[in-house]
Amino acid sequence: MGVNITVPGFDTFEVAKGTKLVLALEDHGVDILHRCGGKAKCTTCRINVLSGDLGALTEIEKEAFARKGLDQSCRLSCQVRVEEDITVEPIMTVSKSGLEPGPRPEK
Repeated sequence: MGVNITVPGFDTFEVAKGTKLVLALEDHGVDILHRCGGKAKCTTCRINVLSGDLGALTEIEKEAFARKGLDQSCRLSCQVRVEEDITVEPIMTVSKSGLEPGPRPEK
């Protein structure tokens, strides 16, 4: 059984429960950045969660946000897996930034 991800301005799509969010977004046409390849170093895969729950911030996310001096209200799509229906908004995309997306993160 799958879960639905909605991205305003893109679409709603279904993925398998437990799918890494950054891969789900990329595989469904959302041009999310992930400059470091999903290693939580660059924080370019940040998303705002508009509805749904991705669980508590991971220690890796907390460390990355502290290192970059970023607010901890967003999430790193490379560090979370989708367990329920969510609506998210990418903060940085290829089309908005003009940057290359980066190497594909691992599953």
